[in-house]
Amino acid sequence: MKIRKVGVLGCGLMGSGIAEVAAKAGYTTVVREVAEDFLEKGMGRIQSSLDRAVSKGKLSEEDRQGTLGRLSGTVDVEGLAGCDLIIEAIVENLDDKRKTFAAVEQVVGETTLFASNTSSLTITQMAVSTQRPERFVGMHFFNPVPVMKLVEVVKTLLTEEAVVATAVEFVESLGKRPVVCGDKSGFIVNRLLVPYMLDAIRTLEEGLGTVEDIDEAMKLGCAYPMGPFTLLDFVGLDTTYYIANIMFEEYRETRFAPPPLLKQMVTAGLLGKKSGRGFYDHTKK
Repeated sequence: MKIRKVGVLGCGLMGSGIAEVAAKAGYTTVVREVAEDFLEKGMGRIQSSLDRAVSKGKLSEEDRQGTLGRLSGTVDVEGLAGCDLIIEAIVENLDDKRKTFAAVEQVVGETTLFASNTSSLTITQMAVSTQRPERFVGMHFFNPVPVMKLVEVVKTLLTEEAVVATAVEFVESLGKRPVVCGDKSGFIVNRLLVPYMLDAIRTLEEGLGTVEDIDEAMKLGCAYPMGPFTLLDFVGLDTTYYIANIMFEEYRETRFAPPPLLKQMVTAGLLGKKSGRGFYDHTKK
């Protein structure tokens, strides 16, 4: 299977990053949003990212122009016709994802591969709602997409091995490192990371240390680049809460259950960096 044209569903933080790296790698890339203002914002994010890369000497002006020349946006599903690969990066809602894939399936060819960037839902849940479950994989990129090297390639019980091989080859062509994993909620990274962050909150609830001290302990004691509370604020407490609930629903294990403090902070609107306050006050330098 040869990938020449890539369609990206969603031009938010993840979708715009995926579209950028695909176009930068030489693929004709179409990114689809549901409204013009969302599309304009996402395309502007890509433009700014490329401009920063040029200013830092990481990208030539010629390559910047070439990337933009291969990239286009649309609000119409029909704009995705002719794509060899569709990568979904919309809101983490199973019904919305299923409806979107159903609409896309009406305009693409039978050989088109489908992929989802979901970080918590299982790929099988989406794949079986389409007419091509054997041509459906997970491609879980990490934020920020242009910088982070890892992509989890997720195969289901129905995914053909040739499709997995094509997905791995595509990821490598982006300059990323693919890791193939099974279709379990959270995959590899979130399966290990989410309980770690939830345990940090429980440690705080139990009074074993302050936010600052727990962060310092993990940075200096385990050589982590940032502590769990700094990471939580960057990821978003609402995002962590949402993912934890999905994983708890899947596994029914207490280590995936959101602690009361996390629920209270999300209810109070203390979501981390995005809201200005979380475990840290981001309104102050």
